Amino acid sequence: MKSKAPLKLTLEGFDPAMTVNQKVYLSLRHALMCGEIPPGRALTIRELAATLEVSPMPVREALRQLAAESALEIQGNRRVLVPKMTAMKFQELLEARVALESHAAERAMPYIDKAGLAELEQLDARVDAAYERGDHAQVSICNQQFHRRLYSANPHQVTLTLIESLWLQLGPFMRLATTELAGHYQIDRHNEALDAIRRHDAFALRLAISADIRDGIGFVITSGLFQDVIEPRA
Repeated sequence: MKSKAPLKLTLEGFDPAMTVNQKVYLSLRHALMCGEIPPGRALTIRELAATLEVSPMPVREALRQLAAESALEIQGNRRVLVPKMTAMKFQELLEARVALESHAAERAMPYIDKAGLAELEQLDARVDAAYERGDHAQVSICNQQFHRRLYSANPHQVTLTLIESLWLQLGPFMRLATTELAGHYQIDRHNEALDAIRRHDAFALRLAISADIRDGIGFVITSGLFQDVIEPRA
């Protein structure tokens, strides 16, 4: 995919106390995590600086930081791309998500009160509404908000940073997957998760989150839908 669609990047909405460098980094990070930058989309410092209306320096620093996080690849000709994905790497990232997120959900459950449950229900409703509208960008954003709110209910959690690192690497491909969910995501796993929380069933919550991840993106490898952006197994 060599899409040259205009990038949807902005520095608006961030804490005014943040530096320009911080805002640029977070803007690019958010775009990657939510799939706004698709696989194969070449980026340049000049284009990003012009889009964000900043000098090249903070863009260069943000790209360097994101490359260190395995979210971007800086090539010898200074072109920047979402790193190539292989089927084996995708499978490893998927299994890491399942392991970390099912654990995080189970550990968070005892801390979810009625207000927390209501908030999760509202976030899930936003996911459904975005899907009905065909707004794939908002599906990705609201889905991550649902999962982030669930895991962060645990005041002692230490895995969210690791989980978000996985989202960052999978973001472009997760966004592609949302366009094909109808034929693969047959059971609403968020509803199962919410029901497990209501019943205070930590094991059922763990299973629901595991199934949600596998049903949501696990089909990408076996379906062959994205063979142009994911290299086959060795």
